[in-house]
Amino acid sequence: MTMNRRDALKSVMVMMGGTMIGATTIMTGCTPENQIEGLDFDPDDVAFLDEIGDTIIPETDTPGAKAVGIGSFIVMMVKDCYDGDNQKEFVDGVNKLRKDFKSANGKDFVGAPAEERLAFLNAMNEEFRASGKDRSPKVINMLRDLTVLGYFSSEIGATQALNYVETPGRYDACIPYNKGDKTYAI
Repeated sequence: MTMNRRDALKSVMVMMGGTMIGATTIMTGCTPENQIEGLDFDPDDVAFLDEIGDTIIPETDTPGAKAVGIGSFIVMMVKDCYDGDNQKEFVDGVNKLRKDFKSANGKDFVGAPAEERLAFLNAMNEEFRASGKDRSPKVINMLRDLTVLGYFSSEIGATQALNYVETPGRYDACIPYNKGDKTYAI
């Protein structure tokens, strides 16, 4: 049996409990009907999303999110899987993030040091967590979820950041675990 990428993403969503924003759209397996017509992202937008992803999952002893082309993955997911309301929320949120970072730091996000970018995104995440039922700004949760999903479902994420065992493989009923071992890829 072959599995296409959409089926794999649906399976990951089921395992994650459908906690991602836009999860209901992904779970349906169909393109939402009320998407924004002509939604497009230019190369600067993709580069910006790459930098955000690389701030969330930076390069360490394994490649970071930028190495897997996370910006292109995020664009594909937003264009193909999000409904119009979530697309608008994402685009407005990313534009606000870009503008707020520049006004707070006096420079663009892309050229800023990693520490400043991380501090800004962490502050957004704290604001999101403290916002209660409103859960604002939602874009930080969308960016985090899409970055994690895209990174760990990529070849680099599954084989270098996680402990990858090709399936079908040998069955081991009991595998020794040592503190600090990598998690197994799905």
